[in-house]
Amino acid sequence: MKARALLAAFALAASAHAHAAGEPLLIEAYGDSTTLGISCIDKHCAPRADNAVTFLQSELSARFGQHVVVSNLGVGGTMAQQLLDGTDRRGSVAWTERIRRSSARIVMFNYGINEVMHSQTPEQFYAAETALVRAALASGKLPVLATSNPMLDKRLNAQLAQMAAMTRRVAAEAHVPLIDQYAYVSSLPDWQHGMSDGAHPTAALYRLKAERDFTVLEPIVDRLIDKPART
Repeated sequence: MKARALLAAFALAASAHAHAAGEPLLIEAYGDSTTLGISCIDKHCAPRADNAVTFLQSELSARFGQHVVVSNLGVGGTMAQQLLDGTDRRGSVAWTERIRRSSARIVMFNYGINEVMHSQTPEQFYAAETALVRAALASGKLPVLATSNPMLDKRLNAQLAQMAAMTRRVAAEAHVPLIDQYAYVSSLPDWQHGMSDGAHPTAALYRLKAERDFTVLEPIVDRLIDKPART
């Protein structure tokens, strides 16, 4: 399907499946260990409470109260293709069925690092992300794509830059929102000091990533969220 047709399908489905008044707007965040929120402290790497999704929830709650919920569905070590196939260790359900069942209005995708680590080609990554976005749009969800934060290893980071370019391409072709974390984090002075290891941010860098997420998502949520009736 062409991008305009996909967006038309999203608009129709969204209007047909508007959530009940007072029900929180659900955002589902899919991704790898940097979505899950792993950081390494004293060489011990584990999911931390201070992660980008948690910080994003805090910022959205400060703006919209209890009317927005962000669900962290990140799975460490996974790729976009695994989410598509239903082999990402979260329910073993293919993406088309999982997104059809979902009550989310917005779905976020953050992949790229494990694609590099498993020697996937940029073209394979592009195909997987395109399929995820198309299925989300067809199910009446708004996909929001995010590029990965950079990695410390220069060779791996150069490959990750190619994956980020594919994510930008998918977003542009489908006309869906993009959060370019790769470009943003790379532009920060001494961003390397915000990494807890070669791939996972510290809590401080996760917070900065969440602020970038909020900048993109806040106006989107403001348009989608149920407004109180005016008298």
